[in-house]
Amino acid sequence: MSKNNHTGRKIAIGSAAAGVAGYLAGILTAPKSGKQTRGDIIDKGAEVKEEAEMQLQALNVELRDLIAKSKKESLALSSKAREEFDEAVVAAKDAQNKAGTILKSVKAGQADDPRLNKAIKQAKQAKKNLGKYLKN
Repeated sequence: MSKNNHTGRKIAIGSAAAGVAGYLAGILTAPKSGKQTRGDIIDKGAEVKEEAEMQLQALNVELRDLIAKSKKESLALSSKAREEFDEAVVAAKDAQNKAGTILKSVKAGQADDPRLNKAIKQAKQAKKNLGKYLKN
């Protein structure tokens, strides 16, 4: 990974952590009762989880569309490129299946945040990998 990408990642992580810390500090120092503050924290947690679920649903749909498009595009590739492309398609299908499973778990209240975040990351990577082949 290049130095610029590594530095950018550190800045993004630092910014996100500062945002969360600022939000929590604002909530915890606000002139509200403990019950109201806990309610606000619960509401924000539900909002974040819902946002992640919507993002995963969108990625699931995009992967489905890319996989369908990839079937048409694969005929024009050389054997080596086709092999790499087929691996990317398999990874995308796996990510799509996992995304669907995690979505069902989220809706049933059985998925935890690390599984949800991992599925989002895997779906984004699969989308990126297939996108390399389909932009031609």
